[in-house]
Parts: sequence; C-alpha cells; structure tokens
Amino acid sequence: MSAHYDPRTNDQSRSKKQSMAELKLRRLNELNQRLQEDLNRRRIPVSEAAMDLIAFTDKEPKDFMVPSKWGTVSRQAR
Repeated sequence: MSAHYDPRTNDQSRSKKQSMAELKLRRLNELNQRLQEDLNRRRIPVSEAAMDLIAFTDKEPKDFMVPSKWGTVSRQAR
C-alpha cells in the first residue's frame, strides 16, 4: 500500500528554510561582532584597578561604611 504524494508546485518551503538559515546566519554574525568588540576592549590588570580604587577612596567624599579608613561617625553628625 503506497501513499500517493503530490509533487510540490512551488518552492515556498525551500525559500522559507533558506530565509530561516539567513536569519540564523545574520544573528550569529551579529553575536560574533559583539564578542569581537568585547574581546578588543581595553583591559587593565586587577592590581592597577585596585590601586585606582584605593586612590579614589583616599579622596572625598568620606565613606563611613569603612571605619578602619575614615573612622566612625560622630554622634553630633547623626
């Protein structure tokens, strides 16, 4: 018992598959571009960033959440 199938008269499914493949390719290319930009971003060593952070905290504004550096808040200032 063989089933009878009509041949496709249009290539709509083929063009749909092709457009989906093109969409996937475009998305992959966009992702690749973003990853390349991220990879090429300027990077600094952690030790240098830490020194910049320490230099920043030595300046104003005082952060009393770090009492070892700035001391405690006076009762009058509360």
